[in-house]
Amino acid sequence: MSNIFDRYKVLLIDDEQDIIDILDTVLRREGFKNLYIANNGRNGIDLFNKVKPDIVLLDIMLPDISGYDVFNELRKFSEVPILFISAKDEEVDRLLGFAIGADDYITKPFSAKEVAFRLKVRLKVFDKNINKEIKSKNNIIKFGDISINEETGEVYKGSQSLEFTAKELKLLIYLVNNPNRIISKEMICKEVWGDDFFGYDNTITVHIRKLRKKIEDTPSKPKYITTVIGLGYKFTKGD
Repeated sequence: MSNIFDRYKVLLIDDEQDIIDILDTVLRREGFKNLYIANNGRNGIDLFNKVKPDIVLLDIMLPDISGYDVFNELRKFSEVPILFISAKDEEVDRLLGFAIGADDYITKPFSAKEVAFRLKVRLKVFDKNINKEIKSKNNIIKFGDISINEETGEVYKGSQSLEFTAKELKLLIYLVNNPNRIISKEMICKEVWGDDFFGYDNTITVHIRKLRKKIEDTPSKPKYITTVIGLGYKFTKGD
């Protein structure tokens, strides 16, 4: 049965296999289907950059580099929730974790179900639009590694700024503001070009192709803007 948490990506960075196994089992049972695991800090950073998780469980005592160093590296380019898990349960250690900006600090041994609960709470706080809404209150639209500022017209793929014509941007914003709906070319023409536009069929096809080249990782196999043959196009947030 599908649930609202199965769309989130969880990255676990820990070198203790017993903990990895129990968390993997319980988190999947609690609805987290997209789990990624790294057993040291450097692999954790690499995996973070590759999968772009929505939340991170980070052990402090790793075999190569400190969890604090991993945290500081991740914070250079992401604000997703990061929860420390550690055998260090002294007050000074917990305070240090919170002082550098951790979203939570969980000491070992712990209840795996409690960890799942804390993940859910943090995701709800981080993503106010948990019911699959994409647009946030500050007019920033986010999906995958794409962010769009409707007010300024700025679009980023990761840290890279993307250039759009006015029509391309208007088309992109229209699609992402109507997720999981089949949008016909007629509807696109009316909303983006206006009722009196002629010859829109090929023009829209060309614009869709340009959008895919800019925002998709593999334009020939799009995951955001897909074609529904004979009906139109559909925007989905992706995996």
